[in-house]
Amino acid sequence: MTEAVAQGVHRARYRRILSFASREFVKIWWFELVLPRFGLAAVAERTRPRRMQRFARRFHTLAVELGGLMIKVGQFMSSRLDVLPPEITKELEGLQDEVPAVPTPQIRALAEAELGIPLERAYAWFDDTPVAAASLGQVHRARLSALDAEDTGLDEVVVKVQRPGIDEIVAVDLAALRRVARWLTRVRIVADRVDAPALVEEFAVTSLEEIDYLHEARSAERFRENFADDPRVAAPEIVWERTTRRVLTLSDVTAIKINDTEALRAAGIEPRAVADAFAEVMFDQVFTHRFVHADPHPGNIFVTPVPTDGGFRLTFIDFGMMAEVPDNLREGLRMLLIAVTARDSRGLVAAAKEIGVLLPTADTADLERALTALFARFGGMGFAELSRVDPREFTDFADEFGDMVRRLPLQLPEDLLLLIRAVSLTSGMCSGLDPAFNVWDAAEPYAARLLRDESGNLMQDMAQQAMENAATTWRLPGRIDRIITRIDDGTVSFDTSRLERRLDRLEGIARRIASGVLFAAMLVGGALLVAPVPPLGITLLCVSVLPLLGALFAGRRGR
Repeated sequence: MTEAVAQGVHRARYRRILSFASREFVKIWWFELVLPRFGLAAVAERTRPRRMQRFARRFHTLAVELGGLMIKVGQFMSSRLDVLPPEITKELEGLQDEVPAVPTPQIRALAEAELGIPLERAYAWFDDTPVAAASLGQVHRARLSALDAEDTGLDEVVVKVQRPGIDEIVAVDLAALRRVARWLTRVRIVADRVDAPALVEEFAVTSLEEIDYLHEARSAERFRENFADDPRVAAPEIVWERTTRRVLTLSDVTAIKINDTEALRAAGIEPRAVADAFAEVMFDQVFTHRFVHADPHPGNIFVTPVPTDGGFRLTFIDFGMMAEVPDNLREGLRMLLIAVTARDSRGLVAAAKEIGVLLPTADTADLERALTALFARFGGMGFAELSRVDPREFTDFADEFGDMVRRLPLQLPEDLLLLIRAVSLTSGMCSGLDPAFNVWDAAEPYAARLLRDESGNLMQDMAQQAMENAATTWRLPGRIDRIITRIDDGTVSFDTSRLERRLDRLEGIARRIASGVLFAAMLVGGALLVAPVPPLGITLLCVSVLPLLGALFAGRRGR
């Protein structure tokens, strides 16, 4: 493909993404903003679930057809339970890398260009049939040359090769997504709830790390070092001599897939024991190493039998998506534990702001009331006690406060989102291995340890809060007395003249804005209805002239 042809393909891809987004924006604007202004909010409310599902299906089709980063966008959206309705996340949760494998000659050409030598020299054998194909790359089995095998002590390896041109595709997709995010900042109902540009940048960081195999190799090495002395855990070794930014060579650690219960039992391994060990290892990553494998799905975890003691070890692969637990997140989690311990709803909201879950525009009064109700019902219960609560109680509580929470400008920072994703996948995997598994029981000792480690800080924070409250209480009578004295002396006054002039000016502006919105609504509505209902569509187009004239001349009458 020539450069000119490639640029044309990329421009067409960019326009298709923006065209899809613009059509969806018009529909959302019409149903969520225009119809409620005409007293038809019930229509928008009634049709919303069905519309959201149709949107998700259309995006699924677009993602599969375009491939590349759009597949990752769909997977990313399916995990954003904090900002997207369940109709979208549920429809996209099964979205996988539904893309065909790249022809072997193209893979060979890219690998040889990266390694700088023919594959026949780089490897003693290279399997042309891929083990797995994904949107960003694909995996082939290979065997190291005798010299490399002697140097590394390895023989059988797997080679992960990027899809040709994926860098350019990712750049085009991110450019389109950044533009869509800028559009979203102009939609108030979205901007008040979601920091769209920040979400795109979080996604961009993760995506660019995933296509940098040197980054993945370093993450794998760090993971191996964290568990170097732990016989329960293993990870592949990196063959650095055959690794570049676009080619990753590592030891072949293929074993029993963690969710293959029949194979586990055939090897003499009890699935329940695997579930317990897997949960312990994942929580060790969170609370001890603060470096977490964020994509622990069945394809990325093997169970390797250990014949010497009849046991097993968990072997992790694919370290392209890792979650850090930075200091601010750890501090936020500590504040959260303090608030939960004290049943302090306001403190819990402060912790959410520290972590970055709540945007600064959040009105948290309703949230604090909901948390107070939550503490009143479930506060003080241990994890084991919570596990015995009737699930219908949690469902009723979610139904009562779910809409309120969804209205909040609530979103999860990328590091916290990846952490939650890891814990969620862990819970689901362990439940599949052991139907009686309870993630609360697995997490309880780690939560208790964190509280114990932070007990000194907890007492210091509580003491500081008590001193601040005492100081405020001490100053309050004097401040109230000074205000009352000024009122008695008649020295408190309010100048409203400037406010009145501004209100007059704003009233004129408001009339023009209302007329402009009405004109745009009737114009777009007429355009949408011309084809299905010609008489109504043409009527709306004609009548839209009246509010247009009002928008143009309403301000002049007030001058």
